[in-house]
Amino acid sequence: MSNAPLTPTAVSCPAKVLVAGGYLVLDRDHTGLVFGLNARIHTVVEPIKTRAGVSISEIVVTSPQFREAIWEYGYRLQGQDGGMTVTQLSVGHEQSISQSRNPFIETALTYALTYIYILQPNHLIKPSSIRILADQAYYSNPGTKRDQASRFADFNVRLKDAHKTGLGSSAALVTSFTAAVLSFYLSKDLFDLKSEKGLTVLHNLAQASHSHAQGKVGSGFDIASAVFGSCLYKRFSPSLLSALSQPSTPGFASELRSLIEGSTWDTVIEKAAIKMPKGLRLVMCDVDCGSETPGMVKKVLAWRSSSPEEAERIWKSLQEGNEALAAELTRLATEEEGDSAAKYDKLRQIISNNRNLIREMGEKSGVPIEPPQQTRLLDYCSKLDGVVGGVVPGAGGFDAIVLLVEDNERTVDALGTSLGQYKDEEAAGGRVGIIGVREEMVGVKEEDLNLYKEWEESS
Repeated sequence: MSNAPLTPTAVSCPAKVLVAGGYLVLDRDHTGLVFGLNARIHTVVEPIKTRAGVSISEIVVTSPQFREAIWEYGYRLQGQDGGMTVTQLSVGHEQSISQSRNPFIETALTYALTYIYILQPNHLIKPSSIRILADQAYYSNPGTKRDQASRFADFNVRLKDAHKTGLGSSAALVTSFTAAVLSFYLSKDLFDLKSEKGLTVLHNLAQASHSHAQGKVGSGFDIASAVFGSCLYKRFSPSLLSALSQPSTPGFASELRSLIEGSTWDTVIEKAAIKMPKGLRLVMCDVDCGSETPGMVKKVLAWRSSSPEEAERIWKSLQEGNEALAAELTRLATEEEGDSAAKYDKLRQIISNNRNLIREMGEKSGVPIEPPQQTRLLDYCSKLDGVVGGVVPGAGGFDAIVLLVEDNERTVDALGTSLGQYKDEEAAGGRVGIIGVREEMVGVKEEDLNLYKEWEESS
């Protein structure tokens, strides 16, 4: 097994949108309704080309759609069961800008190589070249295609100058990166992306590294949807990760394996609890403003602590509303309803009730979860032909809305035209446009290497 040649591997993961359960999903007593989106981040891992007789311990990571996006890492085994240590190497020449660290890549590589070493301690981890490619919808920068058939645009800016659309790029990146590295270095009997055990290991490992990279905040719903696609999600106990030692410290490797493979992980992910009815789809709209999610979360949680009874009433009602939304979507997907105009009335009512509760939470906490500008925009959209309703997703704020609309070209085209004409006299600026995504029920998946042919020269 140790001498088996390593073969190029490619994996992709979807973006996400939290349609219901913002703030609730931070609490283990509640759930979030998360849809995967069909914008994907892809990771391709290949053996690095070295001269005969030359041995190196180096992994080169590139994001070739961006200028100067290259990270070169050395790796070595740490004593006292500390796992693998990853060090960013200096590349000299013109690449000084790329020496700014990327904590998500660096942490994902550290955790993945440590887990690989644990499973096959007597195997040499050979050098490799890793490319990361993202679909257009993650960025509002237009980009240019290298040819008509190309899936991936050349954004021609530095990564730090790219404008994200807020679809969960770090979670999709960490998950596809981890899945590709494990699939590349481990044989199918040790890690199989198509097995239930493989998906569980990937989920737990990606949660651990993503949480560490972003400072142990967040509920992890974005990693869950990157692995499993659309689902109803209940978070893991935060103590699971807060108890894990720091990478490279004594005992880290064994602790990581116990956590990743053990039975203590208490996330609840229900894929079967959510379906999209035939004839409906999600549409994401990008509002050209922005929100400070961490500050908003802090204020809402502070209000919840100071007014527990009031908050608990709203939390409980919202939980019931979220479950009702998932149940009604699934009912519509599994029962024949005919084509009566009233078939989406119950769905409209559930969405309207949930929005009322979200606005109440916002008023009581002093946080703009559904700000007046978004209320006016959602009310405007909800009156358009073929639009069932919509919400401000995730933690809310000013940067996006998500709509449930009838799945036909006429409805989506008319919606785009109406949004292009929309003006809010009371709001400062803020163009509204449709992001080119829809719901995606499938999570992580292996990809055909032919998809990346035009990017081979950039690696």
